[in-house]
Amino acid sequence: MKQPARHDIPVFKLYGEGPDWSTPDLLHCESIPERSSLHDWEIRRHTHADLAQLLYVQKGVALIEIEGETTRIDTPSLQVVPPMYVHGFQFSPQVDGYVITIAAPLMNWLQQQINAPRRVLEHPGCYPAGKDRAYLNTLCSQLNQEYGAPAPSRDLLLRSLVSALVVWVSRQSQEGEERGESQDRGHAHLKTFSGLIEKHYREHLPISGYAEQLGVTPVYLNMICQRIAGKSALALVHQRLLLEAKRSLTYTSLNINQVSDFLGFTEPAYFTRFFKRFTGVTPNAFRKRK
Repeated sequence: MKQPARHDIPVFKLYGEGPDWSTPDLLHCESIPERSSLHDWEIRRHTHADLAQLLYVQKGVALIEIEGETTRIDTPSLQVVPPMYVHGFQFSPQVDGYVITIAAPLMNWLQQQINAPRRVLEHPGCYPAGKDRAYLNTLCSQLNQEYGAPAPSRDLLLRSLVSALVVWVSRQSQEGEERGESQDRGHAHLKTFSGLIEKHYREHLPISGYAEQLGVTPVYLNMICQRIAGKSALALVHQRLLLEAKRSLTYTSLNINQVSDFLGFTEPAYFTRFFKRFTGVTPNAFRKRK
C-alpha cells in the first residue's frame, strides 16, 4: 500500500476530529475500543502537533507504527507517542485499554516536575507493565472514570492521576538505562557522538572529523562504537542517513534527485548505489513497493 506523502499526513487533535481540541481539559481519556471500533480497529497514520499520547494496551493485540517502525504488543504495555511523530495503530477486536492524550501545557508542566534527565514524553518508548499490571489497570481505570464523570476538584485529581502515570513511565525509562549501560567515559563519548551525527549526518563528514570534535582518535571512536553499539562509527552514520532516506521516500513527494541533494550526496547515482547497498533495492523500487 502506498503511504501518503509527509505533507499529506493529517494533523489531528483527536483522531478523526480535525484541528480543534474538543475539551477545555488539558487531557483527554478514553478506552481503546471507544474510538478504534468506529474505524474498523485501525487508526490510520496521522500526527499531533502539540499533544503527547499514552496508549495502555491492557489486553489483546496492537500493532503500533511510529515513523515507519512497527512494534507488536501482545502483553500489557504502555506506549508513549510524542508530539509530531507520524503514527498509526491496528488493534485486534479483543483489545482493551486506554488512550490518554496530554495537551502541551500539561505535558510541559509534567516534565518540569519530574526529576529525571530524560523528558520521557518527547521520546517514543514501549514499557511492559510486568508486575505493575494491576497498578496500571487501577490507575488508568480511575483516570478514565474521573474524566467521564465531572465532580468537585476534578482537575486536581486528573492531574494527580496522570502525574502518577508519567512518573511510572519515567522510572521505567531510567531503570532501563541503568540496566543497559554503565556510566563510563565510553558511553558519554557515544552519546555525544550520536548528537554530532544528528547534527552533521547530511554533511558526510569523515570519521576523523567526528573524532576531532570529540577530542579522541578515530581508532578509539570505532572501538567504543563496536563495544557499546555493536557497529562501527561509520555504520552508525550510515544508519542515520539511511533512516532519513527512507523517511524522505516514504513521507515526502521529493523526487530521487531532490532526496539525494537533501541528504548531501554529490550525485544521485551515488545516492542510489548507497541506498541499494544497504536495502537491496533502488530508491525508486523502495518507494513503489510502499
